[in-house]
Amino acid sequence: MEYFDVGKVVNTHGLKGEVRVISITNLPEVRYQTGEPLTWFGEDGTSVELTVKSHRVHKSFDLLTFEGYSSINDVEHFVGGMLRVNEEQMIELPENEFFISDIIGSLVVEDTGEEVGKVKEVLETGANDVWVIQRQGKKDLLIPYIESVVLDVDVDDKRVTIHMMEGLDE
Repeated sequence: MEYFDVGKVVNTHGLKGEVRVISITNLPEVRYQTGEPLTWFGEDGTSVELTVKSHRVHKSFDLLTFEGYSSINDVEHFVGGMLRVNEEQMIELPENEFFISDIIGSLVVEDTGEEVGKVKEVLETGANDVWVIQRQGKKDLLIPYIESVVLDVDVDDKRVTIHMMEGLDE
């Protein structure tokens, strides 16, 4: 079965079994609901099935507790490991929505057919996301994720078609 990263356990918090997590999910409110299953994977390949008991946000971290783990001694060994969900827990997204991880590495082509580069990362800026396109022999291109620029996203073929508006490539 395939697993997908949700967050990395970076430390314990307090004495009552809470762990500090740096999240890499865009759905923390879904993943960390009370009763949600998560699988912890250690760096040595071991894994433990867990059930979320509580979740709260503190500073830039998600703080979680798990059923059956009520003290710092129970959770210390989770530090450094990764919390994941299996493919059956993946959420079906509405049409024209996708996970950022699905588009990283996608080939970017202009609507003229010319190859631009590959999607290197997505910057979440508030108003609209900005996609960083890595190009051969040129500096990275930043494109806004808006309808007039990003015309088509083909997740299966890892291909993105854009319209190069005037002033984008300067």
